[in-house]
Amino acid sequence: MIAADLSGKRALVTGGASGIGLATARALVRCGAQVAINHLADDPRGPQEAARLGALSAPGDVSVAGAAEDMVARAIDTLGGLDILINNAGTPVSTEPVPYADLDRLDEPFWDAILSTNLVGPFRCTRAAEPALRAAQGCIVATASIAGMGGQASSLAYGASKAGLINLTRNLAQALAPDVRVNAVAPGLTRTPWTDGWPEARKERSLENTLLRRFVEPEDIADAMIFLCAQTAITGQTIVVDCGRNFTLTPNR
Repeated sequence: MIAADLSGKRALVTGGASGIGLATARALVRCGAQVAINHLADDPRGPQEAARLGALSAPGDVSVAGAAEDMVARAIDTLGGLDILINNAGTPVSTEPVPYADLDRLDEPFWDAILSTNLVGPFRCTRAAEPALRAAQGCIVATASIAGMGGQASSLAYGASKAGLINLTRNLAQALAPDVRVNAVAPGLTRTPWTDGWPEARKERSLENTLLRRFVEPEDIADAMIFLCAQTAITGQTIVVDCGRNFTLTPNR
């Protein structure tokens, strides 16, 4: 667990009801920050986890134009400003990996859901939060993926969305400098609700492609995000946290 003093900082975590987002919200609270947890309006975990952490509940769908901006505006108003934006909300759409060669599975609704959540969603939230983040000399950290660096992805579309997010991170770092730092963390195979339901045989095959022979835990990613929030000399970078998976990847077939 990385320790940092974020007392007095105000943070918004998108997709914060479970997995990496929830682990990051917990870490921010532990470090003294005041946190708003974004979640889908019909997800009961969001308000429950917010109450458990003493955080604010910020319902809203980042994939919907207007709804994302309204959610950010409400969170900033309630927090009284914003120092940290964690662009974590994302979706694989599918409940299991889609072979890269199965192009027919990647229809228009699939692409729309992937891109509107994983790529355009972070941009919407960033644009809405920009004035508050500039005023606070704050920072943004996004949840990317090694899938965006040529690593194995849940689908071809997911990998493309995360590659776009990595590129967006670099370009936003330039656009918002010198006031706002913008970075990302690229997880490898992470233990989340999406992987929990996998058959044990698939999990074992996946771990064979990881040097450390274990899943990345959500807390591992949260630690990297806390580091990037606290370290004021880094911007435009994507830090890989994958237990050595990039060294041994085989294509998704």
